[in-house]
Amino acid sequence: MPLDRMLVLLGGIAAIIWVNWYFFVARSPVAVVAAGATGLQEIRITVAGGYTPREVVVQAGRPVRLVFDRRETNPCSEEIVVPDFGIRRFLPPGQATAVDFTPQSPGEHEFTCGMGMLHGKVIVQ
Repeated sequence: MPLDRMLVLLGGIAAIIWVNWYFFVARSPVAVVAAGATGLQEIRITVAGGYTPREVVVQAGRPVRLVFDRRETNPCSEEIVVPDFGIRRFLPPGQATAVDFTPQSPGEHEFTCGMGMLHGKVIVQ
């Protein structure tokens, strides 16, 4: 096999490995949220090519406020969906948008972009 074809093949394999690592293996730290004086559990989540932090741990029975700070204009991230709580909200670029709910029982609840490409999780204890 000629050298130029070998380099293209190796570059393609490297790109496939990187994409799979980025979407399926790479993890951001888990944020454990403490309740404030009012009992509200609030966390800011940066939206830029994904969610940071990607996983948030909260306590059951206390109100939760996820503040999504969208720092990009990618159309994929223009909406946040939390299906377990019936939430679907538009996220304007360059702005922070609060999403409030109160989880009643322990479990894991996924949140995604409107297209289902970006994923995050609320872990209720």
